Amino acid sequence: MVDIDLSKFFDRIYHDRLIARLHLQITDKRILRLIGLLLRSGIMANGLVTPTTEGAVQGSPLSPLLSNIVLDELDKELERRGLEFCRFADDCNIFVKTPKAAERVMTSVSGYIEKRLKLVVNQEKSQVARSDRVKFLGMTIVGKTIAISHKALQTAMAKVRELTPRGTHLTLEQTLEAINNWYVGWAGYFEMTYYPSQLKRIEAFTRRRLRSRLVDRQKNKRNLYRKLVKRGVSRRQAANAVFSNRKRWALSYTFAVTVAYPVGWFIGDMGQVIHSDKELPHWFELRQWISLA
Repeated sequence: MVDIDLSKFFDRIYHDRLIARLHLQITDKRILRLIGLLLRSGIMANGLVTPTTEGAVQGSPLSPLLSNIVLDELDKELERRGLEFCRFADDCNIFVKTPKAAERVMTSVSGYIEKRLKLVVNQEKSQVARSDRVKFLGMTIVGKTIAISHKALQTAMAKVRELTPRGTHLTLEQTLEAINNWYVGWAGYFEMTYYPSQLKRIEAFTRRRLRSRLVDRQKNKRNLYRKLVKRGVSRRQAANAVFSNRKRWALSYTFAVTVAYPVGWFIGDMGQVIHSDKELPHWFELRQWISLA
């Protein structure tokens, strides 16, 4: 795979070349003038406006469209060469059969981008590597299937930690609602990936964080012991887990705690809250969405 990264792409769009390309399709000079005014509107920093002679304003609704117009010429060139590629904004991956072909394509395409499009290829971030070593929009290709990249998984883990802090004023139900709101969207983005185990890994980690919080809610070991026994754990298993030197994170992974708070506890009965235990919210939105996906 040839992974090409453009250096400061939005800051280096060449105005005259972009307007000339737009002129091929747009005959109304008023529209071209408005686009030109937007491109040259300047940047305000510390109360001072600095004029812009190149680049597009990041955050402007028009900038992504203009960026695609700029790189449409690159798409056409790659198609003309018969190359398999995937591009999103300024991220572009080109697929070839051999490392030697990849090196050749990297050199020729980089030269085309810099000489013809007047853009700069970031040589430090661009690379030639096997597909499973390259991430694209948070995903990577393993064999012939798509998987979530390692970095994206680590970012998701960090988000779970953020949503399940140790000290918080939020109730457990509010925490679960926040997790559902984030996770349904996150998993929806990665629904094209092939490995359900990666999603289950995030879910398992989230449940352990919540079990750890449930353990911490018990003020002392005796209260935790009684709670586990009340939830169906044998007295011996509860005692072995609770009356030890384990802290709450280690306790959250013990057999006794996972039996007391299994996967079904977070889901509820047909998605309904189990009213016999007032502290039990449900996590049905998340599990239902995953099962449908």
